Amino acid sequence: MTNSLAINNLNKGQLEFRLVTTDHLSENIWFRDEQDFKVGMNYIAIISLVTGINVLAFILMSNHVHLVLQCSKAAAERFINEYKRRYSQYINKRYGKVEFLRKNSFKNDEVRIDNESLERAIVYTLMNSVAANICINASDYPWGSAGVYFQINKPKGKRLGDLSRKAQKRLLHSKAELPENLIVGEDGYILPESFVSVGFVESVFRTPKRMKYFLDNSSKAKKRLESAELGLATFNDQIVFAAIKDMCRTMFRKRDVHELSAEELSVMIRDIRRRFSADVNQIARLVEIPYSEVVRMLEEF
Repeated sequence: MTNSLAINNLNKGQLEFRLVTTDHLSENIWFRDEQDFKVGMNYIAIISLVTGINVLAFILMSNHVHLVLQCSKAAAERFINEYKRRYSQYINKRYGKVEFLRKNSFKNDEVRIDNESLERAIVYTLMNSVAANICINASDYPWGSAGVYFQINKPKGKRLGDLSRKAQKRLLHSKAELPENLIVGEDGYILPESFVSVGFVESVFRTPKRMKYFLDNSSKAKKRLESAELGLATFNDQIVFAAIKDMCRTMFRKRDVHELSAEELSVMIRDIRRRFSADVNQIARLVEIPYSEVVRMLEEF
């Protein structure tokens, strides 16, 4: 049945929705630490506000991102390409990586509002952190919009307009002029409550109980239960990545994995596997080598 309440909350002629998902990087990660995540959060806000494209839900995972947007297919493509462009420039400036996301492709799927597809797309996006065993509840994950719906407490922070222009540029890594009433959280990024279409999403689900039903019965929730039953490790990429840098220094007196010899790298990979129960995919993207090379080094042991 068509969600008439939600449709009434929309502008006429804007009934198109898109689920945008970037391909998972297999030999690298988007976000290495909290600073990277904060920049990524701010760029979602900036592009939404500059383009006027409504963001219904989003999540930043270590090696990919998901967004649910209210816009045309062409507009969604412009959104994600602009996001990749801005974030690639930041990565180049901070880490010296050129054209970091140029070959990172994405899916841009239509989502309908009249058959619960929109609800499923939103919870699919929000539950990525739960499926990855990073947290128990989607709302506990800070790098996305899961914690903004059906909330009673107002977000804490300061108005963007209370910062000087110089401070705004330093915070946002951008010269964009944004509304002064945006709320910047204590952790240093624009809070999703300031720009995500929270009211519309709440009208789609209608009640907190109905939204919880979709969250609890999503494919991502089932994946989380399967992982828990198998006893899989829950170390996220950022924890393991930080440990790898420390291991390089303490074990080999090297700054990072790129300075290791082939023999040292093989020892490192086996140690990562032993310490963190990391799977081959996680090791490959964190040490930035092909999957097949990781398999070969583990099999040689």
